Amino acid sequence: MRIVLTGGGTGGHFYPLIAVAEATRAIADKEKLVGLKMYYYSDSPYDKEALFENGIEYREITAGKLRVYGSSKNIFDMFKAAFGTIEATFSLFYLYPDVIFSKGGYSAFPVIFAARILRIPVIIHESDTVPGRVNIWAGKFAKRVAVSYDEAAVYFPKDKAVVTGQPLREIIKEKKPTGSFEYLKLDPTVPTLLVLGGSLGAEAINNAIIDALPELLKKYQIIHQTGINNFDEIAARAKFITQETPELAARYKPFTFLNPLALKMAAGAASLVISRAGSTIFEIAAWGIPSIIIPIPAENSNGDHQRKNAFNYARHGAATVIEQGNLSTPILLSEISHFFEQPGKMEKMSAAAKAFATPDAAAKIAREVVDIALSHER
Repeated sequence: MRIVLTGGGTGGHFYPLIAVAEATRAIADKEKLVGLKMYYYSDSPYDKEALFENGIEYREITAGKLRVYGSSKNIFDMFKAAFGTIEATFSLFYLYPDVIFSKGGYSAFPVIFAARILRIPVIIHESDTVPGRVNIWAGKFAKRVAVSYDEAAVYFPKDKAVVTGQPLREIIKEKKPTGSFEYLKLDPTVPTLLVLGGSLGAEAINNAIIDALPELLKKYQIIHQTGINNFDEIAARAKFITQETPELAARYKPFTFLNPLALKMAAGAASLVISRAGSTIFEIAAWGIPSIIIPIPAENSNGDHQRKNAFNYARHGAATVIEQGNLSTPILLSEISHFFEQPGKMEKMSAAAKAFATPDAAAKIAREVVDIALSHER
């Protein structure tokens, strides 16, 4: 049984593929299905360690990004996408997998196009309330369409779309309170904020946290995933701000990226999460932690999907939303204070987050992947 995974470019695309791969292998082990082989097709391996740990073979395919704004790069990338489609067609012809599971994104386009030519069954998953262009196109001929939000289902054929929620890796499904403060060198008596701007970081959130840092550190300690591109600047600014108060400096913990164990520990220590509105929402929900969600502005977000994700989650009573245009030091400090001044509210939001969570999403999708692969084998 050969299964191809495709999609990528961000952690929101890549790690759900890993979650489904984990669940697929679990099914194969339980049902004693022999000969399972999984492959990841994309223009970058994204996380080589995760691929290796899950026995997934990486195969590079050229991909071109079609931007929503006018750019001369679009012309060049159209040729890259065409070349990638030819590459993918030949590669898939010789491999001839039993099913392809796609998370969408520009890197999935050549593989899905090739799959259509070769009549290889395709399953897709959409993480946002408003699907990306590749998934909307692929949904027309995919065997099954899994979506994280009810709102996304209307973009796909009714007989194909199923609301599964977001597939999460086993290692981060549950937070780890035990030993988390020791692991992160934090004080268990001080409330902890966990700041997540997505796998690449979020400049607006980073700046808001640093601007508010002198006041925040008087009451809280902060675990801050800055993103690799922003780390040096943010760490330097934080060091300058806290240079005369070493006791407060110890309360600020910046990271370029939180690996699965560090993320699990950070979630175990956190009382409140401040985050973008991507697929991280489902991780926060699984942890049952109240949150402040700051979506990417509409002009920088496909179909304004982050804002719609954020307000969908907030309507369930699990979060408060601050739009980026309204993000300022006084507003951020005020919203954070409101949470800690109302412990009863935080308990209700924690329960609402847990109710929103979809811990079995990966297993549901993996079951469909395996069933279609087995039927294709026959």
